[in-house]
Amino acid sequence: MYDIAFSVLGCLRAGTRVDVAWLVDSEGLDGAEPGAALALTAGGGRVGSVLGGVFDARLADVAPQRGVPRLVTLTVGVTEALVAGLPTDARARFVVTPADALPAEFWDRVRDRRPAGLVLDLPVDGEPAVRFVDPDDAQSGLQAGGSSTQASGDRVVTVLRPVPALVLVGGGPVVAALQPAAVLLGWQPRVFGNGAEAAAVVAGLSSLDKVVVVGHDPEVAGPALVGALASSVGYVGLVGGRRAIGACVDWLGYRGVTDLSALHAPAGLDIGAGPPAEVALAVLAEAVAVAAGKDPSPAVPAARTATP
Repeated sequence: MYDIAFSVLGCLRAGTRVDVAWLVDSEGLDGAEPGAALALTAGGGRVGSVLGGVFDARLADVAPQRGVPRLVTLTVGVTEALVAGLPTDARARFVVTPADALPAEFWDRVRDRRPAGLVLDLPVDGEPAVRFVDPDDAQSGLQAGGSSTQASGDRVVTVLRPVPALVLVGGGPVVAALQPAAVLLGWQPRVFGNGAEAAAVVAGLSSLDKVVVVGHDPEVAGPALVGALASSVGYVGLVGGRRAIGACVDWLGYRGVTDLSALHAPAGLDIGAGPPAEVALAVLAEAVAVAAGKDPSPAVPAARTATP
């Protein structure tokens, strides 16, 4: 749901109809991602995916048929079974609803990547009822943990808790080592070959998230650093040697980015790291320390400004 929030809110602000679907439960199917959702616009646009996209096209067909929140059950057809190698008796049940039928407070919380919950009463006969629930409120009765959706009769309870994102820009053995290590921490790594590709994603990050740039070419790394330093992202790290970091700092300065107080360069705690796996350990340890309010990093040298 967090991945589609900005697109949904953009549609709502523009007065464009947008429907949202997410998985309640399934039989005979694997690949469910808690918190995953699909946004569907009247023009056929889709953002996000559920269950690997098996039912995305059919959800797009059924979404506009009714203007109220409801439960929809879909069964794997013969064609889907042949193409995707799925059993023909597999089925999945989804909540399908116009986005504007969900409370504004819910979308505000999801936009800000904060925990959010919904209680939906969806009787077959009768009016649906939807209310927002704060999962962090002790009175809500919702257990701590990750994102989940549970159904009991006609009632569906969905709890969303954001997973920290780690945006990695660049390539090579350090990036390859950072990915699995981040997964062990419960983070969601995403890799981009260059900063321009990452810029749109970086713009939507919050203080919960991290950006690590690994690269020696400022033209490749720079755009991601510009976006990260202008955002509220919780950790911004630049991996590289002194010369490469200096080139990036100068590149930023020539473009008017001189406040580098949020930039950790070289990224990583000083543990004498050598091999890529040790560098990854040092970087992630520093990111954890920063998130805990214990920033051990020295200040980055001030960027030079462009001369007239």
